[in-house]
Amino acid sequence: MREIIHLQTGQCGNQIGCKFWSMISTEHGISEDGKYVGNEEKLQLDKISVYYDEAREGTYVPRSIFIDLEPGTMHAARSGPFGRIFRPDNFIFGQNGAGNNWAKGYYTEGAEIVESVMDVIRKEAEHCDCLQGFQFCHSLGGGTGSGMGSLIQSKIKEEYSDRMLTSFSVSPSPKVSDTVVEPYNAAFAINQLIETTDNTICIDNEALYNICIMTLKLPTPTYGHLNHLVSLAMSGITTSLRFPGQLNADLRKLSVNMVPFPRVHFFVPGFAPLTSTESTNYRIMSVKELTIQMFDPKNMMTDCNPNLGRYLTAAAIFRGKMSMKEIDDELLSMRLRNIDRYTEWIPQGISSSVCNIPPCGMKMAGTFLGNTTAIQELFKRITEQFSMMFRRRAFLHWYTAEGMDEMEFSDAESNICDLISEYQEYQESPSDFQTPENSDDNDFFEEESFEED
Repeated sequence: MREIIHLQTGQCGNQIGCKFWSMISTEHGISEDGKYVGNEEKLQLDKISVYYDEAREGTYVPRSIFIDLEPGTMHAARSGPFGRIFRPDNFIFGQNGAGNNWAKGYYTEGAEIVESVMDVIRKEAEHCDCLQGFQFCHSLGGGTGSGMGSLIQSKIKEEYSDRMLTSFSVSPSPKVSDTVVEPYNAAFAINQLIETTDNTICIDNEALYNICIMTLKLPTPTYGHLNHLVSLAMSGITTSLRFPGQLNADLRKLSVNMVPFPRVHFFVPGFAPLTSTESTNYRIMSVKELTIQMFDPKNMMTDCNPNLGRYLTAAAIFRGKMSMKEIDDELLSMRLRNIDRYTEWIPQGISSSVCNIPPCGMKMAGTFLGNTTAIQELFKRITEQFSMMFRRRAFLHWYTAEGMDEMEFSDAESNICDLISEYQEYQESPSDFQTPENSDDNDFFEEESFEED
C-alpha cells in the first residue's frame, strides 16, 4: 500500500490537522484510543495503511508529525479528543516562537530545530513499504507555518525529490487579517511553494466566513466552524486515496490530471452539499444538485471568482451510492452549458472519481478541485499589498536583522508577478500562445540536427 506522511506546521496548520485526523478517524471507525470500533471492516481497513501505522494489539497510529516554534499548540493538540492517538515522539517544538516573522521561521528559530524534524520524517519514511508522498498543512500569513513550512518543504524536496508534495495552504484574505506583515510572509511562502510543491490547495478565511454566514446561516462563525469546513474538503480530496472506489487515484494521478504546466499547480477547493439546517429538509440531494453546487462560486473556499477566469482543469470527487454514467452525463452538460469558462486546448478538462462511502451523517457528497486562472486575483492582492510596504521599506529591519537580504524581497515579488502573467497568458490566448510545436526552439533543434547530418 502506498503511504502518505502528514505534516502540520504552526498554529493554523496544527488546528486544521487535528480536525482532519478526528474526521478521518471517525470515517475509518478508529476510536479516540486508536482501536478499531467500526462495522464495515473490509471497506474501512482496506487502505487504512495510507495514513495510519498498525501498532501492537491492533492499535492504529496516525502517520502525523506536529511542528511548531512554541509549545502552546502542542499542548492543545495533546489535550484534544484524539490527543492520545498520536505518537509522542512526533511532536517537535521550539520555545521562542517565530513572532509572525517569515525570516525567523526560515533562517534562525526554524533552522535550529529543522534537523530534528527531518530525523522524524526519515524515521517515518523508513517504516513505509512504498512512500507515495507528503501532505502539508500550514498557513501563509504567520511566521512558523510560512517560514518554517517553506524550510521543511525545501528540505523534503532535496531529500525526497521523486516523491509527491501536496500542501493545504491557508492564504491571507482581505478582511480577515491578524498580522500587519502578512503580505511579506505570504509572498515569501508563495515564492517557495511555486518551486517546491507539486499541488497546492489554497484555502482562505474570507471565503470560509462567507460560506458560514451566507450559506450555512451561522450568525457568529468560530474558528471551529471554519476548521470543520476545511476538514470536510480535505477529507473529500483524500477520499480516493483512503477508500477503494470505482475510479481510483493516488497523489501522482491527481497531479497528472490537474497540472498542465509545472508552475501552475494552485487549486481552488469546493464542497457540496452545503445547506443551512433549516433548509436541509426542503432539499432533494441528487447527482445533478451536487454538481451544480460544486461548481457554484459561493461554495469555493478561496476568495476569487472563477467566473472571471477560465478553468484549465477540474476534478470532481463524488461520495455515496451513485452511477458513473449519471456523473459523466452531468459533468458533460455542466461543461457544455459553460463552454466559455473552459480552455478549448484541454479537451478532457474535468476528471472525476467515485467512492461508495459517503461522509459521516450524509447520504452523498462531492468535493471539487479547480485549477482556474481566476486564482491570479489572490496573487495580485498579495503582491499589491507587498509592493506598497516594500516601496517604503516598512518593517524591513525585522527581516534583515534575521539575515535576509533586500534582493530576496525583489526576487519574491518578481517571481509571483511572473506567475500572474503566466496565468493571464493561459486565460487570454487559448489557441495561439507559444507551444513547442510553433515556438522558435523547434526551428533551432531542426537546424542543429541538419548541421550534424
